[in-house]
Amino acid sequence: MTAFHSLNCTLYRSYVHSVFAEKDATSLAEVPFLPVRAFKAFQLKSISDQDVFKIMTSSGTTGDVSRIYLDRETARLQSQKLVDVFGNAFSKTRSPMLVIDAESTVAERHKFSARTAAINGFSLFSKGRSFALDNQLELAIDRILAFIEANSGTRIFMFGFTFVIWQYFVQELKRLKVRLPLSNAFLLHGGGWKKLAEQNISNERFKAEVQEWTGCSDIRNYYGMVEQTGTIFMECPFGNLHAAAGSDTIIRDPVTLDILPHGKEGLIQVFSAIQKSYPGHSLLTEDVGHTQDAAQCGCGHQGTIISIKGRLKKAEIRGCSDAYRYN
Repeated sequence: MTAFHSLNCTLYRSYVHSVFAEKDATSLAEVPFLPVRAFKAFQLKSISDQDVFKIMTSSGTTGDVSRIYLDRETARLQSQKLVDVFGNAFSKTRSPMLVIDAESTVAERHKFSARTAAINGFSLFSKGRSFALDNQLELAIDRILAFIEANSGTRIFMFGFTFVIWQYFVQELKRLKVRLPLSNAFLLHGGGWKKLAEQNISNERFKAEVQEWTGCSDIRNYYGMVEQTGTIFMECPFGNLHAAAGSDTIIRDPVTLDILPHGKEGLIQVFSAIQKSYPGHSLLTEDVGHTQDAAQCGCGHQGTIISIKGRLKKAEIRGCSDAYRYN
């Protein structure tokens, strides 16, 4: 993929030749990496303008956003990867979907945000969806109750971004003293952990309050980014985030960029084999964390375990739901 993108993206080729040694990689550690911030400053794509099918954008507080250019093939591969990851975690059977967000979030079809991409992407697993919030991000309680009643006895799929779920769904249910009958549901969520960390809200507390106010006990977090859409790290029943098949992660020292062993905290580098329309196959993130061998988890998943600790100091504050006001 490095060779392919070097051949088809002039700017990427110049970067690789300027920064990395001219040799074939013999390990993931030797694969040239691209800082995720590069997608904010430069137009990086390995396809012609005529082949651009979708443009995805990240969120950020400074107004600078990553722009990710997809052709139809890459969009298809991303969707297929989501199907594989989701099916392995839950089921490939479609379920009624309760989106913990506003319908206005998915209004833009061609050029859309990470939240839009995730909602539409995971809607592949829905057979009909309803939105739990109105366009002012206020709880649409009558709509929610009608949706639950219409799907009585059916397993319901709930999806949303972590901070949006916490702030506009769970906390509103608590304020209204309304407990929803969703014990037959499962919840997938991700993004916005920085805001919850500032409020000293752990993953355990998040899950406990979701369960208290909805009855839902099957709650999974995931880690991903718009720069590698489709390739996500899904939380297993033991609470560990695993790399999906066709992807992986390693940790680099934030100063020397040397590879760090399992358990040592540093910058997260992520790999994906499906990003064909742009050079997003090997990215150095601004996230800090550490890895563990998959053998340490009792779930049996073979993917490397990643633990996310936060954002690199002085890195731009950004995230899928951190910029919810701008959507």
